[in-house]
Amino acid sequence: MNVGIGLPIGDPATLLTWAQHADAGPFSTLGLLDRLVYHNPEPMVALAVLAGATSRIRVQTEVLLAPLRDDALLAKQAATLDRMTGGRLVLGLGIGGRDDDHQVAGVDMRARGRRLDEQMAVMRRLWSGEPYGDGVGPIGPAPARPGGPEVLFGGFKPLALERVARWGDGFLAAAAPSWAGGLFDTVRGFWKEYGRDGEPRIVAQVNVALGPQDVIDDARANMHAYYAFTGMADRMVAGMLTTPAEIRGAIAEFDELGADEVMLYCYGVDPAQVERLAEIL
Repeated sequence: MNVGIGLPIGDPATLLTWAQHADAGPFSTLGLLDRLVYHNPEPMVALAVLAGATSRIRVQTEVLLAPLRDDALLAKQAATLDRMTGGRLVLGLGIGGRDDDHQVAGVDMRARGRRLDEQMAVMRRLWSGEPYGDGVGPIGPAPARPGGPEVLFGGFKPLALERVARWGDGFLAAAAPSWAGGLFDTVRGFWKEYGRDGEPRIVAQVNVALGPQDVIDDARANMHAYYAFTGMADRMVAGMLTTPAEIRGAIAEFDELGADEVMLYCYGVDPAQVERLAEIL
């Protein structure tokens, strides 16, 4: 079971410290959220900086709101980062759910799922070295991983879960163990239905805060602000794990469900959490 760190977004200046400590520890991946109308760092830029400051740990968007971005430019950015990190990029993608993000990007929210499918068709073609089309040649560089970086999709609805089998390499599950198993089974079912070889990679996510009460309070406040638009922030914050026993238990449950990796997502900005989490693994 691999375990990664989901980086906090409250203070971008601390993320180099987080990344370097995680790279020196037992963690497999650094993940970073994406929003446009918010004070979070832009993930492709931030992860490029963090990748340059680390040597082995993977960098993962979790999830990048692809419909807000130009498909050809996103393909080039992802291929560049994948090539320059020696294949350490994991591109987690989703469609987002905030009106304001889509409004400022000039994207119709009602068409965001269809737009993501169209983007994937373009990006897969470009990552394979094929021309863009209509008299336009290829757009490089070639990614380190043949066919493009590893692509994971987040989501809960059947169309989002089916997208894993159509375009992706795996699934990002921001769900508690109590109901994540059903999502895993659905993704695996679509995978077989599409005749894909092997198994989809399954990456689970749990929200954690480990440390003194002020660290926990900071994490809860930041998470509540981030998810206030959902109307379910109180319930989501209540599910945050704050003890070593709770965190170990969740990792064990996801292991039993067959997850390949668990991302411990932190909202409190204290970098000392990296060492605390490393100690309990």
